[in-house]
Amino acid sequence: MKIAASPTYDSYKDSGVSWLGHVPSTWELTRLGGLFQERKTKVSDKDFEPLSVTKNGIFPQLETAAKTNDGDNRKLVKAGDFVINSRSDRKGSSGLSPLDGSVSLINIVLRPKEILPEFCNHVLKSYAFVEEFYRMGHGIVADLWTTRYDEMRAIIMALPSPDEQRAIAVFLDEKCLKIDEAVRIKEEQIALLRERRQILIQEAVTRGLNPAAPTKDSGIDWIGQIPAHWKVKRGKFLFREINERSQSGAEELLSVSHTTGVTSRSEKNINMFMAEDYTGAKLCQAGDVVFNTMWAWMGALGVSDLGGIVSPSYGIYRPLETNSFNNRYLEWLLRSNSYVEHYNKMSTGLHSSRLRFYAHMFFDMYLGFPSKAEQDEIVAHIEIVAGKIDAGISTKEEQIAALKEYRTSLINAAVTGKIRVI
Repeated sequence: MKIAASPTYDSYKDSGVSWLGHVPSTWELTRLGGLFQERKTKVSDKDFEPLSVTKNGIFPQLETAAKTNDGDNRKLVKAGDFVINSRSDRKGSSGLSPLDGSVSLINIVLRPKEILPEFCNHVLKSYAFVEEFYRMGHGIVADLWTTRYDEMRAIIMALPSPDEQRAIAVFLDEKCLKIDEAVRIKEEQIALLRERRQILIQEAVTRGLNPAAPTKDSGIDWIGQIPAHWKVKRGKFLFREINERSQSGAEELLSVSHTTGVTSRSEKNINMFMAEDYTGAKLCQAGDVVFNTMWAWMGALGVSDLGGIVSPSYGIYRPLETNSFNNRYLEWLLRSNSYVEHYNKMSTGLHSSRLRFYAHMFFDMYLGFPSKAEQDEIVAHIEIVAGKIDAGISTKEEQIAALKEYRTSLINAAVTGKIRVI
């Protein structure tokens, strides 16, 4: 994957603009406005299917897309048009539309006129062009930045002959297809490794390390069989609720999610669950179990590794006996699939966005677990085996990053003439 080894053109000229740099001498320098015609026809989404403009291209409107009540005030899109979301917070959301339809007015709709659609689909989605497109925009801050057509039409483009445009498009289509397939395969491998890791942890923390050990019925349907020497106790005999409050709000601010468990937040001015004054937030210390009451049904909980403050609505529980649990074991147990499914079943509310898992539910819940010494053995075993899996995942993530970087560089090089494909 070395772009530098690719063939180049015989001679180059300075384009005079930084995003293009030196381009082949035979390529024509022209302004974008001469290559496209802006389509500004207003239509209704009742007559033309609403479309979503994403980083992966143009699709029928996604169910998750933000919708407005102004469906009669949209822009017409015809198949073959190139559509760009002009907002900086949608950077890179663009593509050649395969469909007739309509988009919100924030989008710029371009009809290719003096440029092949298949070529413009690569050059206008290239990283270098996207950066130039937003550089030409205006606004107060990044989140309120936008680019209008009368601004972008002045962008200098380097245009090869139609035959070269077609060859570059075919070359990039083939190369990107292979790269995307390689990325997809590695992402599937990562998903399988993560699933394997989760199964490993689940089995170890709920069944132990010895598959030949005698088992017993825990007496709890959702826990099932456990090693015969393990204990089964209700939460109220293992933990007490902590409701200590911060006097200053100056302690470390902690976040609790289903993906990361309990983690530190580096900034306190993030939009979250409390006002900027954190006085009255709940205090927790290392070793405390913290439940995100609203999202426990998704597994948003964990055992904190450090002291800090959390939302007053969160649940904090501290083991009654010192050294009764290995913190890592306890977190893995409480975040295992069977336990999370139990939170989901027990949480109360009208629908998923309103479900809550309260203290009395945790105290009524049973836990099946071994001695502290056996917990330590389980944790040591998991860290060794899971560590190998994590290393494999890390390697594949690095490979994916390299492939994506190569894809970006390859497109930039081809559409600006840094490499020759014919």
